[in-house]
Amino acid sequence: MMMTMSSFVSRRSGAALLKKAAHRSFSALVSLDYEFPGVPATRPELAKATSASVTTLSNGLTVVTEGANTTSTVTMTFPNAGSASERLNEQGAALLNKCLAFNSGSNMSTIRIFRSIENCGGSPLVTWDRTKATLGYTVPPEYAATLVPLLAVDCTFEKWDMRDAKHLAQTETEAASASAQIVLTENLFAAAFGPQSAAGRSSYAYNVSPDAIKSFRQRAYGVNGAILAATGVKDHESFCAQVAQLLDGAPAGANEDSEMIYLGGESRVFAPSAGIAHVALAFRGPQQSAVANVVKSFIDVVGADSGVSGFTASGMVGAYAGGTGAGLMDAITKAMTTPVSSEVIQRAKRAAKAEALFALDGGSQSLATVMTSSVLESGSFSGPASVAKSYDAVTDAQVKEALSSMLKSNPSLAAVGDINSVPYHATVVSRFS
Repeated sequence: MMMTMSSFVSRRSGAALLKKAAHRSFSALVSLDYEFPGVPATRPELAKATSASVTTLSNGLTVVTEGANTTSTVTMTFPNAGSASERLNEQGAALLNKCLAFNSGSNMSTIRIFRSIENCGGSPLVTWDRTKATLGYTVPPEYAATLVPLLAVDCTFEKWDMRDAKHLAQTETEAASASAQIVLTENLFAAAFGPQSAAGRSSYAYNVSPDAIKSFRQRAYGVNGAILAATGVKDHESFCAQVAQLLDGAPAGANEDSEMIYLGGESRVFAPSAGIAHVALAFRGPQQSAVANVVKSFIDVVGADSGVSGFTASGMVGAYAGGTGAGLMDAITKAMTTPVSSEVIQRAKRAAKAEALFALDGGSQSLATVMTSSVLESGSFSGPASVAKSYDAVTDAQVKEALSSMLKSNPSLAAVGDINSVPYHATVVSRFS
C-alpha cells in the first residue's frame, strides 16, 4: 500500500511539474534575437549612422559634434600651434607648449586639472605636428561639456611646470633622434620647404627662452579660429550654448595663418652603421584630400610587389622604400611612373575610400580627428555618406592630372642610413623629366 501511495504521489508531483513547465516562458524555440527570454533587450535602440552639425560661435570657435557615439571625445585643435608657425627666435616653442598642455592656469593648478578629468572618469590626450596642436579628453557623454574650459586654460607658466616641460621636451627630442622614421620625416620637410624655414626646420628642440614660449602660446593658443570637435553629443545646440558660456573670457589668440611654401630639394643623413637605407621621395600634391589619398593608394597598389608604399603629409604626396641594395630608388621611380589604367585607379579609389570609412569607425578619438580635418579643409562635416561620396566623385581624369602635375614639380628627396647607393637629387630629377 505504501509503495502504491508513494508511486501515486510521485506521479502527481511529476504531472504538476510538467504542467508548470508548460507555462514557463523559457523555451529552446524562441526568437534568436533574444538571448534570454523575459530579460530586457540588450540593444533597445537600433544603431544609427554618424550625423554631424557644425556651428561657429561669436568668439570665432568652430564647434562640430555628432550624436551616434556611446563615448565622448572632445578635442580642441589650434590650427597654427605647430612648429611651422614658429618665428625665427621660437624654434622649439611649439614642442614646449605641447608639453605644457593641461598645466597650471589661472586659479587652477596642474594637479587640480588632472584630478578634474579623472573625477569625470576621463583620460586626457595631446597631439602635435608641424601644422597644429590638439588638446582633448575622452569621458562618458554626460561630462562632454563639463571639462571644456580645461582646453582653453590661460597658462601661468609656473617655474616647476616649465622645468618639467623642458625635461619632457628633451626626452622626446632624444627619442626622435634615435628613430630612423622620425629623422627621415624631419629631413623630408627640410628638403621640401627649406632647412632654414619654419616648416623645414626640425620640430624637435628644447633650448628655447621662456619669453619665446610665452609669446608663441599667446599667439597660437586662442579660441578664435580653433576647432572644437565632440562625439557622443545628442543635442548640438545645447552643447554649443554651454560651450559659449564656459569659454566666455577665454584667450582669443592672434589667429595668424602660417604659409608653407613648397620648394623641393634634398636632405641626406649618412649613417652606414644602420645597415639599411630609408628613402622618401615626395612631390607637391593636389589640394583636395580625397584626390591626394587616391593617388597615395595608387602608389600603394603599383608599388606593393617591390615594397614601395605611398604617403601624404602637409600638402605632399610621395613614396617610401626601405632596405638594402641599390634598387630602392629604382623601385620608387617605377611606382611613380607606372602607366595609369582605369582598373588600377578603381582599386586605389576603393582602398582610399575604405581607409577613410574605417577611420570613422575607429573609435571616438579617431572620429573626432576626422571631423576636425574635414572642418579644417572644407568648413563642414556631414558624416559617412559625404565621405563616401567625396571618394566616389573622384574621376580617372583627376587622378591622372594629379600624378602628371606632381611629376612636373621639383621632387623632395630624403635619405637616411646606409645611403651610398642612393642617387642624388639631380639624378632623380632627370628620371622624371
